[in-house]
Amino acid sequence: MPFFELLKTDKNSAARLGKITTDHGVIETPIFMPVGTQATVKTLDADDVEKTKAQIILSNTYHLHLRPGEEVIAAQGGLHKFMHWNKPILTDSGGFQVFSLGLQKEKKKAGDQGSLVKITEDGVTFRSHIDGSSHTFTPEVAIDIEHKLGADIIMAFDECTPDDAEVKYVTEAMERTHRWAKRSLEAHLKNTSYHGYRQFLFGIIQGAGRKELRETSAKYIASLDFDGVAIGGESIGYNMEATANILDWVLPHIPENKPRYTMGLGLNPTDLLVAVEHGADMFDCVAPTRLARHGMLFFRDIISPPARGGARGGGSKHRLNIKNAQFINDTKPIDTWCDCYTCQTYTRSYLHHLFSADEMLGMRLASIHNTRFMIKLMEETKKAISEDRFLEFKSEWM
Repeated sequence: MPFFELLKTDKNSAARLGKITTDHGVIETPIFMPVGTQATVKTLDADDVEKTKAQIILSNTYHLHLRPGEEVIAAQGGLHKFMHWNKPILTDSGGFQVFSLGLQKEKKKAGDQGSLVKITEDGVTFRSHIDGSSHTFTPEVAIDIEHKLGADIIMAFDECTPDDAEVKYVTEAMERTHRWAKRSLEAHLKNTSYHGYRQFLFGIIQGAGRKELRETSAKYIASLDFDGVAIGGESIGYNMEATANILDWVLPHIPENKPRYTMGLGLNPTDLLVAVEHGADMFDCVAPTRLARHGMLFFRDIISPPARGGARGGGSKHRLNIKNAQFINDTKPIDTWCDCYTCQTYTRSYLHHLFSADEMLGMRLASIHNTRFMIKLMEETKKAISEDRFLEFKSEWM
């Protein structure tokens, strides 16, 4: 059974259907992957996540290395057993966190790595954001940590750069990422089944917002024997116009028989549709649950802002603020389109009350909703692609 099968491409766009097969289950793409940074999707237990029909979740190598430590997790049989999640898991390499948590952007633009992080050809030495302790990640160390964590899909170690960094620095970081990618792959191939099941490795394309560098990076990463290809960088998921451009630049150079993963994409539901249209298969983002914990809930249609003089905040397309006073007596579910446990059971009024009373249940119910909302959107997206009507479907949401 191949790791990835391309099942169909939409007749009118680059949107496509695929199937990823792992020892912990099959993943039907395109797919949104909830993020469980520290071996938990925040406020949700494994049963909650299971009921959202998530097919795969993410955890974070950087954070789990710092606590509880990969040795603790490995001794208990890996992340699946540790967090009681029996479906596929993906871990990143920790590269993004090392750079984003340790560097000041202003210094990074100038190529100054700052005092918390030291980048060399060998790897990165950084100080923990928790206790200031010193740690070193090399490509080999990152892969070893990911092997011990035991995710089904793991990522090569890379260097993420801001899109507006100077071209000299972006080029140097991209070339270093390429050398680290080769080292990551070599380290991985020494043991592809640490816990007795197969782990698959993705390489990461960098190059910031520069077309020629992105194309160069795509060609190089595609030339290596990775199981899949990820598109990283600051713009991915935060600047959707730039994201679409980057996908158009790199995808012609990526083999069709490998899954394509846009890292950190999913701030808004429609962002997924933009990425799907341009040929991406996999997406993850902390935003759905982070927004949920602040009372921001996804919605199929547009919620009108409150009347002049009403509660502040109002609403925006596909998002409502359940804290607003306009929902105090609203007995409708969050969204009649959504079939999540929260929408099937509770009213907007009750959710409004929970957030007003600062009850933790509000965060849990909101997180269930936002997570299921994104997954259901991808379920309907797959159906639209299968019927060659993806662009029509997308236009109904945009």
